[in-house]
Amino acid sequence: MSQEHHLAYVLRLADNALILGQRNAEWCSHGPALEEDIALANISLDLIGQARLLYTHAATLDAALTGNTKTEDDYAYFRSEREFANYTIAELPHFGPLAGTARRERDYAVTIVRNFLYSALMAQVWTALQTSNDAQLAAIAAKSIKETSYHLHHAHDWLVRLGDGTEESHRRMQAALDYLMPYTREFFAVDAIEQAVADAGIGPLPSEFEAAWREQVASALEDATLEAPAEVKHISTGKHGEHSEHMGYLLAEMQSLARQHPGASW
Repeated sequence: MSQEHHLAYVLRLADNALILGQRNAEWCSHGPALEEDIALANISLDLIGQARLLYTHAATLDAALTGNTKTEDDYAYFRSEREFANYTIAELPHFGPLAGTARRERDYAVTIVRNFLYSALMAQVWTALQTSNDAQLAAIAAKSIKETSYHLHHAHDWLVRLGDGTEESHRRMQAALDYLMPYTREFFAVDAIEQAVADAGIGPLPSEFEAAWREQVASALEDATLEAPAEVKHISTGKHGEHSEHMGYLLAEMQSLARQHPGASW
């Protein structure tokens, strides 16, 4: 396995955590209830904390590979859109399939469904990564699985509560599921990077736990009286740097301050 594959894999994990953390942070002071405002802020901090650990590890791998000295800020604030390798689902806005410039109230249903689908995946990934040949990645996984277990519990609880709630909450949860579920195909579309790290014992093949993920999702949807939408053929390509129209807006907001004051610290 090439060191480039190793680095790329760690950056994928970091980018997913950072971008979803950034999205969830948009609820700060806008949560539907005070307790949920705090819960989502904590989930965002957990995700950004995971990203920081992974970016720091990536910097070590990068230095060994290229001799370049980088920090977590370099990866988060000074890479272009095409250099990010997060799943497309992580970058989507909270209000459904509208253009990036559209203005609409955030929909908590979209947030909950996305957090559930992603957390169910990462519970599998972090569990597998605890036995990684990369000792630092295994240590990060051991910490992250505890946080992800909480994220999954929180999202599952609200998935069922809203899905099996009022007529309106059910309608909105079903619409969110119909919108987001097709993007999960990207989770399990194995590519050369994932195959290389799996062959080296560094990371798992996502396809190995697709059945377990689908079973868990199906069970939760049944409890929530929701129906999975029909399968689609299209596979989103965020992990290859090909993003939706929403990614540029997200990065502009996230990176603007650091780019205006490069090298500044607080």
